[in-house]
Amino acid sequence: MFWTLPTIMTWTRIVAIPLIVGVFYLPMAEPMRNLIATVLFIVFAATDWLDGFLARKLNQTSAFGAFLDPVADKFLVCASLLVLVHLNRADVFVALIIIGREIAISALREWMAQIGASKSVAVHMIGKVKTTVQMVAIPFLLYDGHLFRVIDTGLWGQWLIWISAVLTIWSMVYYLQKAIPEIRARAK
Repeated sequence: MFWTLPTIMTWTRIVAIPLIVGVFYLPMAEPMRNLIATVLFIVFAATDWLDGFLARKLNQTSAFGAFLDPVADKFLVCASLLVLVHLNRADVFVALIIIGREIAISALREWMAQIGASKSVAVHMIGKVKTTVQMVAIPFLLYDGHLFRVIDTGLWGQWLIWISAVLTIWSMVYYLQKAIPEIRARAK
């Protein structure tokens, strides 16, 4: 199941990372770099929904795909955040919160799976809302201009990335609370 259409789409999110980063090293005007990086991010982020849909529709779900999908998402988000910090469009504190949470919750989920309690830290709506806000904030910050000459994407992106940081903490607390009973039971 390494090379099904859904899995190939998931791999594209990982391949997209050097493309998005590399755009900012091209010798062109900043607005054009911003536009290209934004379009790339949106196109590749959309594959997150599409690969899951196709996997279910084509009956090509797999354990490998279930593993790779969140890894690809986290790589794409974390790499984009690092680019935004480098460009001074996102605060390093926000990036630390988001990246730190992703590492912590990934480790927690791995450990919970090892002890047979992965259902207690299954994806919850708060995690989905957090991801949605991040996936809107990041392209706004990559674009960093005025959309339709009305929407200041830099300003909106700043608000949204901070909201996503709050949601990130909230979701981490939620997952930790769900895991604490299992952690306490194993600590005895």
